[in-house]
Amino acid sequence: MSVFIPKGPSSRLLRLAYPQIIRPLTATSLNRLSRPSFYHTAMPTHFTIPKTQRVAIIEETGGSIVIKKDWPVKTQSELAPGECLVKMEATGCCHTDLHAALGDWPLKANIPLIGGHEGVGIIVALGDNTANCPVKLGDRVGIKWLADSCLNCEDCRNGREQTCLDAKLSGFNVDGTFSEYAVSFVNHVTPIPEGFPSDEAASILCAGVTVYRAIKYSQTNAGDWIVLPGAGGGLGHLAIQYAKVRGLRVIAIDSGAEKKELCKKLGADVWIDFKESKDIVADVKAATDGLGAHSAVVTAASSSGYTQAVDYLRNGGTLMAVGLPGEAKLEASIFFTVFKSISILGSYVGNRQDAREAMDIAARGEVKVHFVCKEIEELKDVYEGMKEGKVAGRIVFDLTK
Repeated sequence: MSVFIPKGPSSRLLRLAYPQIIRPLTATSLNRLSRPSFYHTAMPTHFTIPKTQRVAIIEETGGSIVIKKDWPVKTQSELAPGECLVKMEATGCCHTDLHAALGDWPLKANIPLIGGHEGVGIIVALGDNTANCPVKLGDRVGIKWLADSCLNCEDCRNGREQTCLDAKLSGFNVDGTFSEYAVSFVNHVTPIPEGFPSDEAASILCAGVTVYRAIKYSQTNAGDWIVLPGAGGGLGHLAIQYAKVRGLRVIAIDSGAEKKELCKKLGADVWIDFKESKDIVADVKAATDGLGAHSAVVTAASSSGYTQAVDYLRNGGTLMAVGLPGEAKLEASIFFTVFKSISILGSYVGNRQDAREAMDIAARGEVKVHFVCKEIEELKDVYEGMKEGKVAGRIVFDLTK
């Protein structure tokens, strides 16, 4: 290939640079353009894809879950540009899945649909004409709550992809990961680090990234006190660990001997049982030299958790709102919120970069998911346990059996 270099003051520099820099870059660019991972067109695959699969369907609002074993699998030719078909290996179960089934949020799921949004699996097919494809066949990826966004609006351009008005949400307005094969979107799937088990990686895709981002923006420094209401749950037990990675001192609030043992094992500095405490605000202040905590990340879906948090924060403290208690309202004294310079911030899951960062920390062993593996047929029983607050840590469904 010949390249024209014009004459001029810089021509000598260009001629010297061409053999070492410009020519290799040109060749590399042409090679990249020709690779399937850059621009995917129809191509044969060595993966054998069945015609039907096992899925968990939310058939109607109110929690009705049906396991179907003859649900059609989308074929490669049916995939739209930008879509990928993922053979699922594991998927986590989140309280959000329960809310979607019960229909107890102000926003309603597009029922009927397949639930789930914490899935890990292998890409077995890609939609034709998928431009600038960041993944390839055989890649192990994660499907999270935020399945897709436009990547062009103000929110997306500013790193708030999760609040895109055109966002597609796994298991809520598009089919999710409670299935043996799931359709997702190449620009939003999360790469899973080599060697990180799929069943452990699954819970990082929602619970992990959600608390990671909340702590990341909690306006805290190493040595600060952070309170975690709901610390023994699926989000909370991960929040303890991400907080410790940042050098924070943790006050864990939850109830029960099993959750107490888990929280202390994961590094909580102080434990408060909300069922035994006579005054949670006083207990938090007693543990923090009477000043209160620097921040609270409320993962519990209870309005009382929020009301108490505003009262036990110290001057300049930050409340990170994460848990979603349906129609509840946040009550706070405007006078003392202003007088104490309290910040109240909503934190909603995370963007693509947050997901990669949270996954990397977990893959390096700095965060461990406490989970129990079950089969998807046990979903109804898992939901009952969630309703009763009896699930410590996380539930993950093994989809390889």
